Amino acid sequence: MSTTDKLFSGSIPEIYDRAMVPLIFEPYARDLAERVSKLGPQSVLEVAAGTGVVTRALAAKLPAQARIVVTDLNQPMLDHARTRMVDDPRITWQQADAQALPFEDAQFDTVACQFGAMFFPDRVGAYGQVRRVMRLGGHFLFNVWGAIEENEFADEVTRALGHFFPADPPRFMARTPHGYHDADVIRADLHAVGFRNITIEPLDAVSATSSPYEAATAYCQGTPLRAEIEARGGSLEEVTRYVANALGKRFGEGPVSGRIRALVVDAA
Repeated sequence: MSTTDKLFSGSIPEIYDRAMVPLIFEPYARDLAERVSKLGPQSVLEVAAGTGVVTRALAAKLPAQARIVVTDLNQPMLDHARTRMVDDPRITWQQADAQALPFEDAQFDTVACQFGAMFFPDRVGAYGQVRRVMRLGGHFLFNVWGAIEENEFADEVTRALGHFFPADPPRFMARTPHGYHDADVIRADLHAVGFRNITIEPLDAVSATSSPYEAATAYCQGTPLRAEIEARGGSLEEVTRYVANALGKRFGEGPVSGRIRALVVDAA
């Protein structure tokens, strides 16, 4: 993982939340919140919360007596998430590293994580922390992106950037968000820390937005791809328009849509 892969600062949180969240994250956030709510937990820990799309979905689903602790390693993302939520006495916000959770043992019924596991440098270590803070009989629910070829916008963006920067293609999307999709590897990592009852299932959805340019903006300016583009000396706007042109050729002009796939994991 590159040192820029976890760089969510400056204007990235705002663009990420405005453009990227509705593009690919919202259907999976609703799915994850529904799965959590069916378990009837009284205490939920969310790790790698980002700009809070799952937090908002959980708040809408869980009862008044439920307690939700929301964490993220990146303080700017957490700060932005708080601006999107009305004051809710059920929710506690706390900056935290998933690999060193600052909580006592057996504190939570359920731990949820939306598209964060791919960013953990030590996934087994992070899973061990999750298991430690869970009560007996608890559930760890999380999702990860499928292979990049199964996620059409991300695949085309990566191809276009490869053409624009042929000597040194930006590979953030393939390397990190779409770099942890082998169900056998995921299962082995969870087994390594003592999870035994594990289900992993693919979940398809449709990614849709108003134009190729909006999709290109989401990827090129609202994710750590931005740092890779700027590090290569490219004009951010020029690169965004180049990627938008490539998306338009593949998906058409005007409103566009593409296939996306994730894996949903329930480890008990």
